[in-house]
Amino acid sequence: MSNLLKEILVSELTTSVAEPVALFAEALANELPKLPMGVLFYGSLLRDSDPTGILDFYIITESSADFSGSSLNQYANKILPPNVRYAETTHQGKIYRAKIATLSYEQFLARSSFSTTDTTIWARFCQPVRLLWVRDTHSADKILEAIERCIITASCWAALLGPERAPAEIYWHTLFAHTYKAELRVEKKGRSYNILQGQEARFAECLLAAWKQAHISVEFHSAELQPYITKRNRLKAKKSWNRIERLGRPLNVMRLIKAAFTFENGLSYILWKIERHTGKKIIVSDFEKQHPIICLPLIIWRLRKLRSQT
Repeated sequence: MSNLLKEILVSELTTSVAEPVALFAEALANELPKLPMGVLFYGSLLRDSDPTGILDFYIITESSADFSGSSLNQYANKILPPNVRYAETTHQGKIYRAKIATLSYEQFLARSSFSTTDTTIWARFCQPVRLLWVRDTHSADKILEAIERCIITASCWAALLGPERAPAEIYWHTLFAHTYKAELRVEKKGRSYNILQGQEARFAECLLAAWKQAHISVEFHSAELQPYITKRNRLKAKKSWNRIERLGRPLNVMRLIKAAFTFENGLSYILWKIERHTGKKIIVSDFEKQHPIICLPLIIWRLRKLRSQT
C-alpha cells in the first residue's frame, strides 16, 4: 500500500535551495569531528528569502557522543537538547547568517513522538523542511521516518485540540496557537497564517495523509473536515495538553538559562528574535548583557509583559 505522506515528504525534503545555503550546510557538516547523519533547513527563510535574516539549520548526529564543543556544551546537549550556536559565511561578497541547533537522532526521534511533553521538535518539523546535506541513504531513510512522525504527531494533536468540524487550515492554526502558548513563544497574533500562506494545499494534504496513517476516520463536508474523535478522547487530550503547557513553560525558561552558558551572544540573539517577530524592542543595559543569569527574572518579566500586548 502506498504511503502518500512519505511521497509528499520525499519531494519536499529533496527540493533544491539556493546554492550558497546548500554550501553553508555542507561546510557545517564537514566541520564536525564525525560526519553527522544530516543537516535540515526549516523556518521563515525557507518560506521567504530575506538577506537580513538568519537561516535555521538542524544538525542531526548519529549519537550524543558526536557533539562538538566544550565538555559543558556536550553535557548540556545530553540533558536539554538541542544546543544552539551562531555562525556566518560569505559567498560572492554576501554574508549568510545561521542559527545552528544540534541534537542526536535518538533525541530527535523521542521528541517527535505523540507521548513527548516537549513540543519543540514536532511543532517545527511538521512544517516544510529541506534535507540540505545527508551522509548516506540509510541516514536519509531514518531522517525521513522522523519527519513523518513529526507530522503524524502534529496531526493527531490538531484533531484532538481543534474544532469538531472545520477547514483543514483551522486545525493547523489552532494547533500552532497551542504550541506557541506551551513554549512561551512571543509571536504576533496571526503568526500561523504566515506559516500556512501559499502552503495551504500542502498542509491540507499532509493533514489528511497523516490522519490516514494514524487511523483517524474523516468525514468530508464540502470544504470542511470532521475527524472522528470521541468526547472522551477530547477530554483526555485536553488534560494531557494542560500538562504539556505546565511542563513546557519551565522547560523553556531552563533553555533560556542554558543558552546564557552555551550560546555565544545568546541574549542578543533572543532579543533580536523577539524584535523580529513582534516589531518591538526590549532594551537591556550593559550590566544585563554581562550578567544575563542574574538579570534573567527581570528580562522574563519584560518578555511576558510584551507577550500580553501582542
